[in-house]
Amino acid sequence: MEIKYFRDFLVVAETQNFLEASAILYCSQATLTKHIQRLELDLGLTLFDRTTRKVSITKNGEMLLPYAREITALYELLTTQVKDLKNDSQQTLTIGSIPALAQYNITELLVRFKKTNPKATINVIQAGSEELIDLVRQQRCDLAFIRTYGELSPEFCYLPIAADELVAILPSHHPLANQSVIPLEKLSQENFVLIPENTMLHRLSVQLCRESGFEPNIVFTDHRLENLLEMVINGMGVALLMRKLAEYMAQPKVSVLGILPTASTRLDLCYLRNGELTAVARQFISITETLRGLQPDN
Repeated sequence: MEIKYFRDFLVVAETQNFLEASAILYCSQATLTKHIQRLELDLGLTLFDRTTRKVSITKNGEMLLPYAREITALYELLTTQVKDLKNDSQQTLTIGSIPALAQYNITELLVRFKKTNPKATINVIQAGSEELIDLVRQQRCDLAFIRTYGELSPEFCYLPIAADELVAILPSHHPLANQSVIPLEKLSQENFVLIPENTMLHRLSVQLCRESGFEPNIVFTDHRLENLLEMVINGMGVALLMRKLAEYMAQPKVSVLGILPTASTRLDLCYLRNGELTAVARQFISITETLRGLQPDN
């Protein structure tokens, strides 16, 4: 039994004429007749008495009228609300990001997008790059700002936003603090305070230490950069962070030093290569390309 059969029933009951009703409903008289017959068959009731001259509603039809009106009204209300929900969801942009919105001027992109889409809502989910990749893959994020290093997955498109490099953060009173660049092996006897191990930055830091001939003695991990800097200031250890993050958070009590070997990473805007992007997601990508003068890396 289809909802539209009740709507057809109401129009026939009002006009008491199949030809006139079919014109109102924009269907053929034969199609309308089949719909009414199917409704009668499904209900097991005769709804109209038909003669060659007129159509009249039966007592069963009279009984059905208030229910048919309520069913069609509720269905119209439902379709309206579903349409509104779809429109609202299409105006929501869910962006994943590593905790670095300000450091890489991502806020500039968000502000520009909002100005061109005043009705849009922006939801930002902050997490590590690996977790954000999974959220994009699961389509729980439309797109994400992630840190990339090494080989990139062909499953995604990557729009390069900013290049960065790994640096060492030392307390300003450290014997090496006045250097601009140091071999990482000179820190082999130091304690290290790092981003947690389930992150790309942690793995990269450990990898570089091992390539420099030593296993880092990691005494503290934390996602919050300000906590890592406080640990450096208070002499718990040295930190390895990305330069833009370190310089953004820098203060007189710490020194930021380049390291050898160097390790360059990139902040990318990532989205599914074969995913279905919403209109607002496509517009955000377009704004990003325009402001940064970029094209996706394939």
